[in-house]
Amino acid sequence: MAKHAPTGGVTYSAFTGWTDRPADFAPALEGEIRCDVAVVGGGLAGMATALRLAERGADVVLLEAGYCGWGASSRNAGYLSNALAGDPQLLRLLYRRRLRDLVRYGENAAEFTAGLIDRLALDCEYDATGNVIAGVSTGQVRRLKKNMRILRDAGADVEFVDGRDFGLPATFLGGIFERAGGLLNPGKLALGLRAALLASSTKVFERTAAQAVEPDGADVVVGVPGGRVRAERVVLATNADSRDLEIAPSGITPVWTSLVETEPVDPDRLAAIGWTSRTGIITPHTILENYRRTARGTIMFGTRRLQAAPPVLGAREPDRAVVADLVRGFHERFPSLGYVAPQRAWGGWVAMTSFLPVAGEAAKNVFYAVSCNGHGLSQSPYIGTLLADRLVGDEIHDDLRVIWRPRPPYMPSFALGAAALKAGWALDRMSDRLSRRR
Repeated sequence: MAKHAPTGGVTYSAFTGWTDRPADFAPALEGEIRCDVAVVGGGLAGMATALRLAERGADVVLLEAGYCGWGASSRNAGYLSNALAGDPQLLRLLYRRRLRDLVRYGENAAEFTAGLIDRLALDCEYDATGNVIAGVSTGQVRRLKKNMRILRDAGADVEFVDGRDFGLPATFLGGIFERAGGLLNPGKLALGLRAALLASSTKVFERTAAQAVEPDGADVVVGVPGGRVRAERVVLATNADSRDLEIAPSGITPVWTSLVETEPVDPDRLAAIGWTSRTGIITPHTILENYRRTARGTIMFGTRRLQAAPPVLGAREPDRAVVADLVRGFHERFPSLGYVAPQRAWGGWVAMTSFLPVAGEAAKNVFYAVSCNGHGLSQSPYIGTLLADRLVGDEIHDDLRVIWRPRPPYMPSFALGAAALKAGWALDRMSDRLSRRR
């Protein structure tokens, strides 16, 4: 087995590792302003909502506490996927009557966002590789074959592939290949969408945190530190930060997920271990692991261990113990790459519900589009666009209808607490140990 590279040289960042911060910021709001629609939150969902509203002729204001794309939109692993969160067998149990519609929604979301990248000419290193959910044990492979049949019956464009034939390293025995989507640089995607938004008629205010959203007669008033916005309607695109607004629907729980990036690796070294595919790899653990190659020649890996949210979110660096565990996992999956040094780590807050993405009307003229459960890269721009079309008078789209709720599905608060997340991690590690003994 190759000697493991030391982890002491890792740079920990409270910012994304994908791209630099923008050179300048839109102004903060001072005073009072009126508009047709105010969008709270400048992530992928909020930016897509505002951009579509502007394209449809609405007078729109967007408020962002940091800068547009600062949060999970630019911090994720860069998987543009047609998948839903949750194991397909569990989704069939919970949402049997809606599963076909939900699968269609996921497929359409991936196609839409890929089309948006093309339409806006966003330079985000998008590579339409698809993604593969790959098992690392015979038990996982058996379960994945069952899941593939469920997904196919529901209309998903998937097939089962052998790991060797597909160009995966030996650890990954085979799995479900999702043809739609691929890999990209989410930092560049977010900044590209931000540039398109700033070039539109949208009035963008950065470093302007929404403190309260309150219906006031026929209008809705959004209070900010330097003033307020009076709008006919408001869209909450606040994702993991939704709980900071009293009017936001309950049932949206933030969790922290971490990523690690290695030093550049010689492609010939990867080919030597059978890793010739550029497809993103995801494992079917209780808490998934993801591994991918990047356009800059590095390897990116993450998740594996989620962390519960404290009372106040804010910016933070990844936990050293979590990063060390991620690196251990990398060595387990790629034993012959032990010499490859991890270089930097970062993370971000994502919003979780009972697996389903959700949108709806939280109060009169206050709409929300949040919680893609870690699959927001493809789904958030799609939800935002569908919601914008609805607000300018279109009939509700079938894909929006299938996720439309006044509040997210109920999930007990303890389900995503520290104890439950630690138990999920421990269950995965036990499963790994048992599979190695067989």
